[in-house]
Amino acid sequence: MTQTYLAMPDAKRRIKAIFVGSMGNLVEWYDFYAYTAFALYFAPAFFPSHDPVVQQLNAATLFAAGFIVRPLGGWLFGHIADRHGRRISLMVSVVMMCVGSLIIAVTPTYATIGLAAPALLALARVIEGLSLGGEYGASATYLTEISDPEHRGFYSSFQYVTLIGGQLCAILVLLLLQNVFLTHEQLVEWGWRIPFVIGALLAIVTALMRRDMPETDSYKEAQKTKPKTSSLRGLMKYPREVAIVVGLTAGGTAAFYTFTTYMQTFVRQTSGFTDITTTYIIAASLIFALILQPLYGALSDKIGRKPLLIFFGVAGAALTVPILMTLSNTRSPFIAFLLICGAWVFTAGYTSINAVVKAELFPTNIRATGVAVPYAVTVSIFGGTAPAIALFFKQQGHEAWFYYYLAGVIFLSLLVYATMRDTKHQSAMHRHD
Repeated sequence: MTQTYLAMPDAKRRIKAIFVGSMGNLVEWYDFYAYTAFALYFAPAFFPSHDPVVQQLNAATLFAAGFIVRPLGGWLFGHIADRHGRRISLMVSVVMMCVGSLIIAVTPTYATIGLAAPALLALARVIEGLSLGGEYGASATYLTEISDPEHRGFYSSFQYVTLIGGQLCAILVLLLLQNVFLTHEQLVEWGWRIPFVIGALLAIVTALMRRDMPETDSYKEAQKTKPKTSSLRGLMKYPREVAIVVGLTAGGTAAFYTFTTYMQTFVRQTSGFTDITTTYIIAASLIFALILQPLYGALSDKIGRKPLLIFFGVAGAALTVPILMTLSNTRSPFIAFLLICGAWVFTAGYTSINAVVKAELFPTNIRATGVAVPYAVTVSIFGGTAPAIALFFKQQGHEAWFYYYLAGVIFLSLLVYATMRDTKHQSAMHRHD
């Protein structure tokens, strides 16, 4: 922590800390989502096939593989954050993301090195999955703890502002390469490597920025009494809270990955729009989603977290199938944009506040692990697999089955939302068990 930082007023220091923490989150998610944004271009280089659906399914399978290791990353970096500080955990996680992006950027194609190409791509996704598994818990914990109690929902919502912003940046890079700098042939041949080089460089800059991040007062207070058990053993003392994290995450993460990562492929292959039109639709819908996050976060500071979660559960269970059915049949880019925005109106009820809700469930000494591990396990099962499940149903000729699957998972989460306590009013933020 620099002397300049210490000299700032409390509010200004808090805003700067949130900005640095959020920007790191943006870079991590930009790197991670660049894979999805450019999968249409690099999939043939790693998975030779005459069927583009098979190529995208293979790419989506590796996307899901990155989620399988997220629980391990959640435990590892959650342990670091709870025992050695939030700052060091966030620094190491962004460096790992840099390594994963560099591997993708320099890996030769299948035509050059054969099966080693998809194997290296899988290794890169595993490294990035470990990194993200740690980033979420440490970032959610840090942003929640650094915020003042009256605006905790608003400030913590910037985790998903930057998470969505990271994907938006990947889409914008794609737009620039598609429309300004490269031809389609150049993108397929080598241009898809550019975003991963950019991501690696940004990750290095972010790691340097995070060196001066202050530790939170909650963490420093909790360190006065050192915990004597391992992080996982400590987590086992809170089975109810762990179950709540799993239940509230399942439907939300399935919806989030459907309307972000999978939408690029869905709009292109099911609705039949061109590559560039698809990119414009997704970019515009992400801007809309980004704007909703702090609005909903601020609303949760006024009315509580639970009403927003119930709104997401009810609307998501009722409207997901008709929205996706209509989207699959529309040939109007504007109607497609409106439909995706309609989905975001209720999905933001989860995304904007899920980080603060999870952080408010656990005491300080186990908070990062408590947020990260059950969340990562649930995302691995319901979030990262969403594109692969959707494409599998599509390949089998029953794409609509995925629509009902998603609505069903959201409904199961609704049962949790309806029975859980409102963490704004019953928070564990000041406990140091």
